[in-house]
Amino acid sequence: MVSPMLQQAARDFLMLLVTIDPLGTVALFVPLTAAVSPNERSRVARKGVLVAGIVLVAFLVGGEVLLSELGIRLVSFQVAGGVILFLFGLQMVFGTGVMAERAAAEPGHDVAVFPLALPGIANPGAIMAVVLLTDNHRHSVGQQAVTALVLVLVLGLTLLALLIAKHLNRALGSTGMNVLIRVMGLLLAALATEQIAAGLETILNFRAG
Repeated sequence: MVSPMLQQAARDFLMLLVTIDPLGTVALFVPLTAAVSPNERSRVARKGVLVAGIVLVAFLVGGEVLLSELGIRLVSFQVAGGVILFLFGLQMVFGTGVMAERAAAEPGHDVAVFPLALPGIANPGAIMAVVLLTDNHRHSVGQQAVTALVLVLVLGLTLLALLIAKHLNRALGSTGMNVLIRVMGLLLAALATEQIAAGLETILNFRAG
């Protein structure tokens, strides 16, 4: 029988993998760095993942506190976040919206920060996911630590994907990458539905009590 901690780690890994979306990030990274040297490409990849990691860890640690200060109940954020993650998954499946039209680089800006780190890696879906997965009312400190370790693992996989981006892009081709992104979008929509159902169940039980 699989332990609850291992089940949580697998669920968190899947949620963070599909929201951070390493393959979608590769699709953004390749054209952004097409004209630079291999050393510069490596620098952009490392800096982008580092900046995104700092942003996501900040929300992982302080996201719930911020919601509390704004007077927003986490269960409300859970339902709203689940809806947005569901729409985010639909965008991945149908190839529309944010996932299809990533922000282009602006003149004078470091592409490692914008658009690679934000909104490429630390996108709204990933930010919502780390907040939902570290709910103080539902998860112990140990469980939140597991989520943090899983986040580091997914960011490490994202960095690896960026470092081998050209080879990955050549091996999978645009068709292969599009198929994988759509499968991940379907998984994200299913996970988001679970978040919505759990949030609504909590609200209904609270009112019934």
